[in-house]
Amino acid sequence: MQLLNRERAGLVSSRPERVMQFGGGNFLRAFVDWMIDHLNKITDFSGNVVIIKPTERGDYQELRDQDGLFHVVLNGIRQGELVQEKTLVDCVSRVIHPYREWDAYLKLAEQEAMRYIVSNTTEAGIAFNETDKFADHPPREFPAKLTHWLYHRYTHFKGDPERGCVLLPVELIEQNGDELRNCILQYADHWGLEPGFATWVQEHNVFCNTLVDRIVSGYPDAEADDLQQELGFTDKLLVAGEYYHSWVIQAPEWVAREMHFDETDLEVKFVDDLTTYRIIKVRMLNGAHTAMVPVGYLSGMRSVREAVEEPHIGNYIRQLLHQEVMPTLDAPSQELRDFAQAVIDRFLNPSIHHQLISIALNSTSKYRTRLLPTLLAYQQKQGSLPPRVVLALAALTVFYKGEWLDEKIPLQDDPARLRFFEELWQKKDNDPEAISRRVLGQSEWWDTDLNEVPGLTDMLARFIELICTKGMYKTLLKLQ
Repeated sequence: MQLLNRERAGLVSSRPERVMQFGGGNFLRAFVDWMIDHLNKITDFSGNVVIIKPTERGDYQELRDQDGLFHVVLNGIRQGELVQEKTLVDCVSRVIHPYREWDAYLKLAEQEAMRYIVSNTTEAGIAFNETDKFADHPPREFPAKLTHWLYHRYTHFKGDPERGCVLLPVELIEQNGDELRNCILQYADHWGLEPGFATWVQEHNVFCNTLVDRIVSGYPDAEADDLQQELGFTDKLLVAGEYYHSWVIQAPEWVAREMHFDETDLEVKFVDDLTTYRIIKVRMLNGAHTAMVPVGYLSGMRSVREAVEEPHIGNYIRQLLHQEVMPTLDAPSQELRDFAQAVIDRFLNPSIHHQLISIALNSTSKYRTRLLPTLLAYQQKQGSLPPRVVLALAALTVFYKGEWLDEKIPLQDDPARLRFFEELWQKKDNDPEAISRRVLGQSEWWDTDLNEVPGLTDMLARFIELICTKGMYKTLLKLQ
């Protein structure tokens, strides 16, 4: 088969370049570029993407060879039905490598139509480095490169307020837009750039905090040959992911109107504050994962899908979400029900192979951030304890024994925490109440002595005893 490119696919694009994107990895291509492709096909957005290579190594040669074209293949469950969607994304117009094409990189800032800046440079990518100099072409850090570009745009257009940009970082850090703006202002000060530039950055550019969610698995090795036969081209950039997607953007209303997402069926929300959405994701999606790991593993399950398909574990997760997590969240009930259903659909996705043991990494700290807030909020609101959230901690405590039914459990956590559990289970006064008290008393883990929560010590002890004497499965039956 022939390699995919524009001539062979019969695709010519005259759309203006409106988006500068730092990074061309799997996630950005299967998330942001896939969305921009939708905007171009369905709305009047009409914009192409220029991909900037954020680091020196590599050159995105395959993107160049394919003229920016690639297919996105999405698999998932939607409204109970298995779906697959294949899309030829054609919005990437070119690639610029600033380490080799610095002048072309700056020249891009002179294009009037350039409006949106997207980035995914890893959690460590939004950082200030005082060793970066203005004379470096390019400097090392991504925000330093971006400061250079914005300053060139500022000077070229003589500070024109209409030539500011909308910045949409998707790096997985809290307040990613605010952090990026702060780094740029630091560089402006560090490099002694004229004060008018900092004013222009703050007043005429919009830095949006964003929250993204989609599992992108990358090149689908097992299915690639069949897919390419069906598509009719060799596509070295074929990227697979789940159908589910969510992009929550904290931005003024005019940004939402300008981007036309409301004219599509894409799951993109523009909000005044991301906090509620971040809490929902952490407590529902991540919380369900963290509860499922020890409960599922001690029940003999080894994957997320296997665990949720098991009737009693699946029922446990659904009840945990609907009866214990959702009542603690401040959001419309239908929105929460829809999110809970999406969580279950994602867990059941046959194209995603999540092993429970891989999710088990650092489970004690994950319980602290993902499930403990639900426990405390539920107790405060309802005046009682959420039994399934407590059961998750009991199962976690037994899981951290490191052995179950004569099988070693490959635990991964902070060495000090692993030592704590090893010594805990070796103590001679090993009754469930003593174990419960010691676990709950780890104030440095929980930021408080959880023995002070009314009834928690006794409930945790009872669940630990049940798991150890009756097994995980029969313990689950007690909650049905």
